[in-house]
Amino acid sequence: MNQGATLESLPAQHLLLRHGLPGFIGTTCIAVGALGVGSLPGTTDLLTNPIVDALRGSTQGSLIARSLVLIGLAIVLQAWLLIGSDLLQRGAWPVRQLQWVLLMWVIPLVAAPPLFSRDVYSYYAQGRLFESGADPTTVGVGSLPGWFDMGADPMWTESPTPYGPSFLLIERTISSIAHPNAYLAAILLRLTSLVGVALMAIYVPKLAKAYGVNGSTALWLGVLNPLVIMHFVSGAHNDALMVGLIVLALYLGTCQQCLWSAAIIGLATTIKPIGLLALPFVGLQFAGVGAPWLGKIKAWLLTGLAAVITIVCVYLVVGSGYGVVQAAFGTPGSVLTWLSPTTAIGQAFGGITSAIGLTSNAYGVINVTHTIGTLLSLIGIIWLLITSDRRTALRGVALAFGVLVILGPVVHPWYLLWALPLFAAAGLSFRERRIAVLLTIFLVVHGMIEASTAADNVWDWTDLITFVIALAVVGIIAFASPHERHLILDAGSSEKQ
Repeated sequence: MNQGATLESLPAQHLLLRHGLPGFIGTTCIAVGALGVGSLPGTTDLLTNPIVDALRGSTQGSLIARSLVLIGLAIVLQAWLLIGSDLLQRGAWPVRQLQWVLLMWVIPLVAAPPLFSRDVYSYYAQGRLFESGADPTTVGVGSLPGWFDMGADPMWTESPTPYGPSFLLIERTISSIAHPNAYLAAILLRLTSLVGVALMAIYVPKLAKAYGVNGSTALWLGVLNPLVIMHFVSGAHNDALMVGLIVLALYLGTCQQCLWSAAIIGLATTIKPIGLLALPFVGLQFAGVGAPWLGKIKAWLLTGLAAVITIVCVYLVVGSGYGVVQAAFGTPGSVLTWLSPTTAIGQAFGGITSAIGLTSNAYGVINVTHTIGTLLSLIGIIWLLITSDRRTALRGVALAFGVLVILGPVVHPWYLLWALPLFAAAGLSFRERRIAVLLTIFLVVHGMIEASTAADNVWDWTDLITFVIALAVVGIIAFASPHERHLILDAGSSEKQ
């Protein structure tokens, strides 16, 4: 490529072939590999397919499937890093062409088995439970006959769902359409996640432009990100729909439509209650830059009223889901994840105290660190609201979600995507962007390992090989080429992009 040429001056076909096609090949490899290592319900006819049986029924087939997933993720990561390098070194890339690249990367995964999580089958089981007349926010799917063959994760079978009434309605509708085909239900539920991804792809660059940030860079970092492909597309997490609605709401807030914005935040809250965190920052958008405290309070009251009306209307229509608040606080934290700093610290200190006889196990210490983390996150969010004049409302809500994730009792890789699209639209300095890129690389490695382990709780020798290969491949991708080294290592300006 001519170093002097800007991306805007190059033909669309050139850019799509340079970056879109490799990513398409990568996600195609992931989709084929998912036939061997992806999640499938016990009742699907796919298990009798000769190709699927060959990939799942032998050691050689399993290794081929794992290798395809690793290779595919490596190609997608490489393509993503090269796009970032081109954007930052050679100028702007038309947003529309990046959106086409995203579409190319997504298409192979639309009908592929889920990877990185089995939550989408739990969504289906919850829909069946709701259809039977039970309230999934108070009863786990373990009470549903045949839940295991639906593909639901045993980890969550006794846990009430932490999702709001809008998503319960989506689950019930799709389960009634797809029953008894759990795999079809998973694909249809993935389409709802893709609605969220589409909202992000459309409105993240628009939101960035409204705040004076390069829309192409925001779209690259916050939406075309491999983590979105892994967890919002392949994993089909409903967080995608929540985040998409939040991005739409914040964009409407820049168009002086803050009451509609607040109503959409209310709707996002009925997908996952954590979406309510964005509401006070929509109020700050409504109040305007430099508004006095009285103006902020009035704005919070008005936007709060709009959100509450929306939430109440949804509850009245759905007629269920009243246990969601208790479930939202209890269910996610019932599982320990070492990605959570408060859990990791608690496990480390708990291990020490139990080893020297001060405690019988680590759980008491973990509960203490979780409580401290929760209190610190509340203090941090309140501080962000009190000092709101120091930053834009968009950066404020991104920081609020970031604080909540870092200090939360449980962290899953896709939780980073609550904040990353908002940070991307708000603009990041070089150092901040480097942190985001390194976090993405780290979590891609994490996903490679999670998708390729032989079992949920046991590591065998092939898992160790997978771990070593994943680290080696990603290390080569991230640091062997001068383009990627520039993106990650070179000193840059503090200007936000």
